[in-house]
Amino acid sequence: MLSFLKDHPFAVKAFFKSSTVLTFAIPEAELLPLIPECLELDAHEGFGFIAVAMVQTEYLRMQGFPKFLGNDFFLIGYRIFVKYHTSAGKRLRGLYIIKSETDKKKMEFFGNIFTHYNYTTTDISIKNSDNKTVISSEKSDFKLEISPNEIDVPLPENSIFKDWKEARRFAGPLPFTFTYNADKKEVLIIEGVRQNWKPEPLKVENYHFSFLEKFKFKKIVLANAFVIENIPYRWKKGKIDQWKS
Repeated sequence: MLSFLKDHPFAVKAFFKSSTVLTFAIPEAELLPLIPECLELDAHEGFGFIAVAMVQTEYLRMQGFPKFLGNDFFLIGYRIFVKYHTSAGKRLRGLYIIKSETDKKKMEFFGNIFTHYNYTTTDISIKNSDNKTVISSEKSDFKLEISPNEIDVPLPENSIFKDWKEARRFAGPLPFTFTYNADKKEVLIIEGVRQNWKPEPLKVENYHFSFLEKFKFKKIVLANAFVIENIPYRWKKGKIDQWKS
C-alpha cells in the first residue's frame, strides 16, 4: 500500500567524508545475467564492471533539514556499471545495485522504507596507521588494505585500462542509479549531484570480498581504485520512466 515510499520520494543530502571505490572488470557474458532487460552493460574492450564503494557519510538527512538532524553512516555498495536509454531518447550512464550494506540499524530501517536498495547491517572496522588503512568486516567477510598517501600510483596489476585517464571513466559512483519494476516495465531513476568531484588514484595492497567470490566469475580483475574526499552530495527525488522494449 505504501510501496511508493520506496521510490525515493524526496531529495536527500549528505557529506562524503571519504569514498573509496574499487572497480573490477569481468567479461560481459558473465555479467549480463545479473542486470534486468531494460539495461545494457557499460562495457569496455569486452569487459563489464562491478564497483565496490565504501563511503563514510556525515549529516545524511532529507534536503531542507538542518545538519544537526542528520546522521553519520558507513555505506557499502556493490554496483554494476550500466546504461539506460530513456523514453525521451536520452542515454544515461549509471549503476545497477546488487547489494547494499551499512554499519547502523537505523540506516537499514529507513533505507529500506525509502529506497529499493535492500540494506543489511554489518560490522565495519577502520584502522589507520602512518602508511596503511585497513577497512574490514567479519560478518560480511571482506578486507581491504590500501596505502592512502602514495604518489605516482601505478594501475593495478593486470588492469585492462591503458592509463589512469582511461580508467577514470569508470570511477564510480556514476551520476545515476536505476531500479527496475519488471511487472510495470518502469525504471526508477535516481540522480546524484556532486561538487568538486576529483577522484584520486589509490594503491591497493590487498583485498578480499567474499560477496564477489560467490558468483564464481571465471575471470575478475581489479581494474582501478580511486578515493574521493570531502564532497557535498545530494540525491534528487526519484523519477519514474516507462521503459519501451
